[in-house]
Amino acid sequence: MTLWIKLSIFAFSNQNFISMKDFFKYVGATVVGLIVFGLIVVIFGTMSIVGLISSAQATQNVSKNSVLVLNLSGSLAEQGSDNVWGMLTGNELGSVGLDDILSAIKKAKNNDRIKGIYIESGIFLANYASRQEIRNALLDFKKSGKKIIAYGDNYTQGNYYLASVADKVFLNPQGMIDWHGIGAQPMFVKDLLKKVGIQYQVVKVGKYKSATEMYIADKMSAPSREQTQAYIDGIWSDVLKAVSDSRKINVDKLNQYADSLITFSNPKDYVDAKLVDGLLYTNQLKDEVKKMFGLDKDDPVNQVGVTDMRSVKEESEGKQVAVYYAYGSIVDNPVTGSMFGAEHMIVGSEVCKDLEALAEDDDVKAVVLRINSGGGSAYASEQMWNQVEQLKKKKPVVVSMGDMAASGGYYMGCNADWIVAQPTTLTGSIGIFAMIPDMSQLLTQKLGIKFDEVKTNKNSTFGSSARPLNEEEIGYLARYIDRGYALFRQRVADGRKLSVNQVEAIAQGHVFVGRDALKIKLVDELGGLDKAVEKAAKLAKLEEFYTQDYPAKASWMDQLTGAMSGGNYLDEQLRATLGEYYEPFMLLKTMNQQNMIQARIPFYLNIR
Repeated sequence: MTLWIKLSIFAFSNQNFISMKDFFKYVGATVVGLIVFGLIVVIFGTMSIVGLISSAQATQNVSKNSVLVLNLSGSLAEQGSDNVWGMLTGNELGSVGLDDILSAIKKAKNNDRIKGIYIESGIFLANYASRQEIRNALLDFKKSGKKIIAYGDNYTQGNYYLASVADKVFLNPQGMIDWHGIGAQPMFVKDLLKKVGIQYQVVKVGKYKSATEMYIADKMSAPSREQTQAYIDGIWSDVLKAVSDSRKINVDKLNQYADSLITFSNPKDYVDAKLVDGLLYTNQLKDEVKKMFGLDKDDPVNQVGVTDMRSVKEESEGKQVAVYYAYGSIVDNPVTGSMFGAEHMIVGSEVCKDLEALAEDDDVKAVVLRINSGGGSAYASEQMWNQVEQLKKKKPVVVSMGDMAASGGYYMGCNADWIVAQPTTLTGSIGIFAMIPDMSQLLTQKLGIKFDEVKTNKNSTFGSSARPLNEEEIGYLARYIDRGYALFRQRVADGRKLSVNQVEAIAQGHVFVGRDALKIKLVDELGGLDKAVEKAAKLAKLEEFYTQDYPAKASWMDQLTGAMSGGNYLDEQLRATLGEYYEPFMLLKTMNQQNMIQARIPFYLNIR
């Protein structure tokens, strides 16, 4: 029996005790009270959240004897943002922004109150080009004369690559260092799709254009194997050289350690191998940190995190250089209708509007286009190429390549005034393809759905899921793809000041690492975002300048809304659960919302 019914019975049966008028008065007062109470809770809750965010964003003064803690845990994103959901739940692990890490290291270098950097190794999901960006920033930090110390219960190979830059590297006495080399294990789902009655019909240009192989083959083609071997060799070569230079270990020795899986050796062997400087438990580490940073035993060690450094003021004098971040798959329009909405994408129409606004902004004197994308929609890539062309007429444009700027990711910025890439950046992949799902077997044989047909012209039902494409339709599509490829090739030739024949020789969907791309003139310089910014300022003839990031980071309210709707939180949980299978899952999830004509590198590289 509901409370309302009970109260009603009580009112009618006890008329001498309480009148009907009083009854409604009391009920009304109760309802009003509940509403007021709810409003108070909401107001105070909102005030708490605002206070929490405001305190996190307030200008912060660094205490004396501070140490910047670089916690290599979670996943790395191009841009960081306040982790509102983490603040509210107490679980702040999630994604951390590369921009925040680089900014924190730079500020720490120039802040006299920060004595050094402490690197703490955890599980850190990041590609090697981004790690290289961080490592170079750490090397620059050391030019100040300040020290870096690294510690880990365990080191992944990628984290050891970063930690090796430290003046001292320590390991837990029961820990391990994963050191195995680099491999790639592309995944093939043709047979899986076949089991449910789905197959893909593919039209492509370029023998190296291997993005479609995941869906139509069961092993790597010879050209795909060739280029994959080339770029993992290139990445490994850079990793070996960096660790060798920092740890003074011969490259051959490092390869020997990888071949013998030193990962499973006794931790004392890591000391003998010069991979670490000592084995310490965490309670022994504090004294080593104080000693390293020139502090007395009684001096406190004030820890400052990467997110804390956001609120440390930095001088902003001179003219503005805009840094525009474009990362993720390239799509024509935002991917909608998904409970997992946290994956960042390059939406062509939105980027074009933003670049147009930067062109018209008189405060912006130069633009650095930061690209981290394996491509996507060829149509959107062409539109963004055109917008870069318009932007160039008003101010210098420099491209900074992240982990990858390949296929559509290369297309959109190939006409920039200057292109900077990391030695390990994946780029090139000049080529396009069309991939059309044929679900006729699923619909007709598996599900028992039957189709009939009425049409005015012979190709009226082109692209229908009820049947595969015929030879004539494939021919039409092939000519369309050829025309798109010719346009892509011409855009590269014009942007890079090469002949079409020169571009063709390095096109065909071929993927290169940045070091090799420099040799064939696909990029102009090796380096990170800092070099790209310096070049942009030089082209704009700016003696003093500061940077401003675009587009603006999501507000705390946007993030809170997204978290409460389940997108960000569920996406993080899914990423943690699926691990290496997260990317192919996301690709399958969004396939129906992607443009039929694609300019992208292999869907799933699976570099380990």
